Amino acid sequence: MIQREVNLNEMQTRIDRRAFLAGAVGAVALGHVARAAAASAAIIDTHQHLWDLKRFDLPWLKGDGRLNRNFTEEDYAKAVEGLNVVKAVYEEVDVVPSQKQAEVDYVVDLCRSKRTRTVAAIVGGDPASQGFEKYVGAFKGSPYIKGLRHGYRRGGFEDQAFVKGVRLLGEMGLSFDLNMGSDLAVESAKLVEACPGTRFVLDHCGNPNVKWFANSAGENDGFRTARKRWEDGIIRLAGLKNVVCKISGVAESGEDGKVTAQVVAPAINFCLDRFGEDRVMFASNWPVCLKTITLADWVGVLKDVVKGRGEKFERKLFSENAGRFFGL
Repeated sequence: MIQREVNLNEMQTRIDRRAFLAGAVGAVALGHVARAAAASAAIIDTHQHLWDLKRFDLPWLKGDGRLNRNFTEEDYAKAVEGLNVVKAVYEEVDVVPSQKQAEVDYVVDLCRSKRTRTVAAIVGGDPASQGFEKYVGAFKGSPYIKGLRHGYRRGGFEDQAFVKGVRLLGEMGLSFDLNMGSDLAVESAKLVEACPGTRFVLDHCGNPNVKWFANSAGENDGFRTARKRWEDGIIRLAGLKNVVCKISGVAESGEDGKVTAQVVAPAINFCLDRFGEDRVMFASNWPVCLKTITLADWVGVLKDVVKGRGEKFERKLFSENAGRFFGL
């Protein structure tokens, strides 16, 4: 009798073990399916940085222990592994002025080689500089150079040489990236208004600070003022139909390793609601994003933020709008 009980117990154990293993295999299979589904939607990264410090001088990296090293095409490939990033648009990296043309040559060769995901580029250049017309003239009709970026300085909308250069970009079918502090968002709208024939891209949601949206932020007059100034700028820029917004750069103002959907959602949703589903584009800002978050985690956080907006919205945000805007 005792032996029979033991045998029955052993049999039940084997049955339980098989059931457990079958369930575990099923769970793993479902996990693979879930990850495949999450990665199935194609992604176009509209803000990819690459740099080789043996080739280019980037003074702004000095003293930055995390970023002051090479970030290559191979590094980027590892960073996007499993994410279904199908194309990337290179973004200028603020090399010293004497190396602007060398940066252009480098990225055009990279795009032309077709050996990486990088298929197009936003290059650097000062619209107010002497020789600007000749410099950008070489880009007309290029299948690779899609636009230009130069940091917006206070009073830029009143600088006639600067405005003329930005207008020239529009005449050539090139866009201009707006890259400035959040306090200049309202003013930058005046530049957009002065250049109605140029398409503009607002980088990094206008650079808000996630600390403005924390529960305790209401007690800080400086935070309230800064947030209101940024919100006014986003409203002004979103009201101008020749501006699109890159959804990026928000995580970098958070705490390293502690950026969640809850942290970035207020700023991101403010931009998404104002610009609408047809004028927003995913951007990684890799490797600068590594200050607080990996590229893979940024994709996951952003997908979490927009999951309630539907698959159509997600497709537009992550690929379709970028493909249309840059003619990819």
